[in-house]
Amino acid sequence: MTATTHTVTNQAPPLVGHDVYGSDRALAEAVERHLAPELVDAARGDLEVLGKAAGSAQMRAWGERANENPPRLLTHDRYGHRIDEVVFDPAWHRLLGKSVGAGLTDAWGRPGGHVRRAAGFLVMSQVEAGHGCPLSMTHAAVPALRAEPEVAEVWEPAATSHVYEWGLRPVAEKAGALLGMGMTEKQGGSDVRSNTTEARPLAADGEYVLTGHKWFCSAPMSDAFLVLAQAPAGLTCFLVPRVLADGSRNAFALQRLKDKLGNRSNASAEVEFDGTTWARRVGEEGRGLRTIMGMVAATRLDCVVGSAALMRQAVTQAVHHCAYRSAFGGLLVDKPLMRNVLADLALESEAATTLAMRLAAAYDAGDADGGDAEQERALLRIAVPAAKYWVTKRCTPMVAEALECLGGNGYVEESGMPRLLRESPLNSVWEGSGNVQALDVVRVLRTEPASLDAFLREVGAARGADPRLDRAIRGVLTELADLDGIEARARRLTERLALVLQGALLVRWAPPEVADAFCAGRLGGDGGSAFGTLPHTLDLRAVVERARVEV
Repeated sequence: MTATTHTVTNQAPPLVGHDVYGSDRALAEAVERHLAPELVDAARGDLEVLGKAAGSAQMRAWGERANENPPRLLTHDRYGHRIDEVVFDPAWHRLLGKSVGAGLTDAWGRPGGHVRRAAGFLVMSQVEAGHGCPLSMTHAAVPALRAEPEVAEVWEPAATSHVYEWGLRPVAEKAGALLGMGMTEKQGGSDVRSNTTEARPLAADGEYVLTGHKWFCSAPMSDAFLVLAQAPAGLTCFLVPRVLADGSRNAFALQRLKDKLGNRSNASAEVEFDGTTWARRVGEEGRGLRTIMGMVAATRLDCVVGSAALMRQAVTQAVHHCAYRSAFGGLLVDKPLMRNVLADLALESEAATTLAMRLAAAYDAGDADGGDAEQERALLRIAVPAAKYWVTKRCTPMVAEALECLGGNGYVEESGMPRLLRESPLNSVWEGSGNVQALDVVRVLRTEPASLDAFLREVGAARGADPRLDRAIRGVLTELADLDGIEARARRLTERLALVLQGALLVRWAPPEVADAFCAGRLGGDGGSAFGTLPHTLDLRAVVERARVEV
């Protein structure tokens, strides 16, 4: 019998069946801006295919299923043999297959590779952020692997492959491999120099056995891990494969999986090395931190890209809901106060995307030969920690505000917004939390004057276009003129650096209404502490329409 008590009305249609890439104007414009002209058509075609897949009902269902069915740890098989494996839902493997096949672990050494890969990572992270972790670590491992050419010869082709093969086998038998990282220990956290894992040399050059533990080891079913351990000459980087060349399992004991706030589709484990764990040295003994820092920097940029993805998905959902939902005599999107909120959210999202893609372009330019390569590398050394600090910190309040735009509907799991909210603090914590990033900015300012020069040249390209930006640049220079007590001011300074850089990029490249609103609300002192407090005289309708997705 059909119920006749009411008819469901005034609901937004499902946000499926759209091109996640093509509908994101800020992202699509950034790709075309930063790629060489001869690369644009191919990149656009690939990203539009990926974007349409990411917006499909099937892909959305995979993301939901992977999140709702978290991985399970199997320490032993049915006969009592130690196996240390993690079982994932099939949807997890489908997502990884799609992302690896789209080249999201392949950026280094191909023209425009970082821009193309960052754009794809931003698109696919909106489906389910958890599967981005192994993609990020595999991509980021390449510069560390290159510190040991013999290791890179074996592992780099597998890491940059466009083929995903799950299951533990020797790397020589796989068409593609994933890599992870293990640095954090119980007693150390971000202070990795205090690591106690020991590495004892074997007779063969470059081979060691490890004794110790890692408190956080994400994606433990990866094929190999870069870890830090204390060798005779000091802290050293090692590659630890899950399966040895002869097909036997390496000693890699998974003690338990972490029960995390979010990121639930991705396994994070505690790992023990029992004194027989075989490892291959990567780089020089005693130079482990320097060897692995290239990987850390690349994963930090992925934290920025991943947060930009969460922001984009959150504002997309909020604008979509308000474009269809009526209240108090009209559509929510047309209500002046709601429009102010949506515009403010859209500004935060576009600023994050524009900054993330500029840094990806700097990686491409830094990898190339030419006079600007060193300047781009210098810019990255200060801009990556500043961006990682600010963008990841803005993610949680921004997602929470977007959830509120849906009202009670947004607080219900079926909306998908609670999943975004649980995920939102993650990138601020991983790869060094806020204080670590701010102190890294201070270190660069003290020791690498070329990085500050590169930053000032970057923001200087926009000087004279907006008086509020010009005043903000002068304010940063004033802050930098007095380094007394700079450590206590590190967060404030890092925030200002990131905001000025975002403002400069938007003034140069965003539509005038976007740049005007950002400079007013973020640099000019005309915005409040909460979202939705922009000056009412701005062209907020245009800002909101730019962020809207048509379905």
